[in-house]
Amino acid sequence: MGSDAYYTGCDYENYQPHFLDTCFLCHRTLSHNNDIFMYRGNTPFCSQECRQEQIEMDEATEKRFKLSSSKRSKSVRQISETDTKKAVRTGTVAVA
Repeated sequence: MGSDAYYTGCDYENYQPHFLDTCFLCHRTLSHNNDIFMYRGNTPFCSQECRQEQIEMDEATEKRFKLSSSKRSKSVRQISETDTKKAVRTGTVAVA
């Protein structure tokens, strides 16, 4: 039997790194002897500085999203206010 049948090594073409191998922000290799700083459950960082930078970027993104959604809701409210000024008939409608 050839030695190919016993090969159990890593296939480098299909290698998927473990999520704790590198810093999410700067992609530095995380040492197994140093602290790993986690954020939002499973996002690893090499330092408090990298983690804090990601937190600040996420907060800025959330703030922009909230501002844009509040602008949209204001415009919807303005449209609905103009709609309430229209004449509306009330009553019962019978359908046969």
